[in-house]
Amino acid sequence: MKRVRIGLVGLGKIARDQHLPALAANPDYDLVAIASRNATLDDVANFPTIDAMLGGDVALDAVSLCTPPRGRFDQARLAIEAGLHVMMEKPPAATISEAIALAELAQAKGVVLFTTWHSREAAGVEPARAWLAGRRIDAVRIAWREDIRRWHPGQDWILEAGGFGVFDPGINALSIATRILPQPWRVDAATITVPAGRQGPLKATLGLLAGAVPVSAEFDFLQTGPQTWDIEVDTDAGTMVLSMGGSILRLPGESPREAKDAEYPGLYRRFAELVATGKSDVDLRPLQLVADAFLIADRTTGEAFEW
Repeated sequence: MKRVRIGLVGLGKIARDQHLPALAANPDYDLVAIASRNATLDDVANFPTIDAMLGGDVALDAVSLCTPPRGRFDQARLAIEAGLHVMMEKPPAATISEAIALAELAQAKGVVLFTTWHSREAAGVEPARAWLAGRRIDAVRIAWREDIRRWHPGQDWILEAGGFGVFDPGINALSIATRILPQPWRVDAATITVPAGRQGPLKATLGLLAGAVPVSAEFDFLQTGPQTWDIEVDTDAGTMVLSMGGSILRLPGESPREAKDAEYPGLYRRFAELVATGKSDVDLRPLQLVADAFLIADRTTGEAFEW
C-alpha cells in the first residue's frame, strides 16, 4: 500500500499530544501539511486555513481534522469535495444532521469518512466486549469526572454553544458503552448544570437504557486531583469494571489487566485500512445520545466559571 499523504487541520493541544506522535510512528503516512491559524510545524508545508492548504502547492490524499466540532462541517465538506479522505476528531460534528450530510457527501464523492471515537481503542474495550457477550447484564454505572482546567486550559470554545461542555469527555464514555453493551440505546432522563454566563454544561447526569438494561451516568468537569473514568457492569458472573478510560479491565476473580495508551496509533491504523479498502466508518450513536440528552434535560444554572 502506498503511503498516505496527509494534512493535519488544527495544531492545538490534542494534535500535539496525540496526532503528531501517532503519525510519526506510523509508516503508512507522510505528514505533508498543516493548516492552523495560530501555529506552524517545521519540515512540512504550513497554511493558515484548510482552504489555503487545499489550494496550495502540496499533494494530499487525506486530511485529519483536529479542530473543535463547531465549524468542522465546512472543513470536512471542502476536503471531501476536493476528493480527499477525511478523519475527524470526536465529536465528529456539532449536530447529527451535519454528520449525516458529510457521510452522504463522502459516499457520493467516493471517498472515505472516518468519525473516530478514540476511547474505543483503549486496551480493555474489546476484551470487555468479548467477556460480556452471552452474559446476562443487570445494570451499568458510568462515572466520568475530570478537570476542565487540566485538560482544556483556557479553551472557552468548549463552554460555548456547540462546544458540548462536559459531554466532550462524557461522549468518550458513551462511545465505549455503545461498543460493549446491548442495543438499541435511548436516553430516559437527563439533568445538566450550566455555569452562569456560559452555554455548555459543567455537570450532567443521565438515565439511559441499553436494550432493557438500566444505565446511569454521571459526568463532572470540575473534579480535581485523581481523575475518574469508570464503567461498572453488573452481570450474572459478577461485576466487570473498566477504569482509567478503558485502559484497565477488572474481571471477577482475575487480576487487573492493564496496558499503555495506544488509542491514537490504533485510530491511524484503522484509517489506513479504511483508505486502502475504500470503506467509511461512521458511527453516530454516541452523538445521538448526547443530542437526546440536551433535548430532554432538566437544566439548572450553576456558579459562574472562570479559568
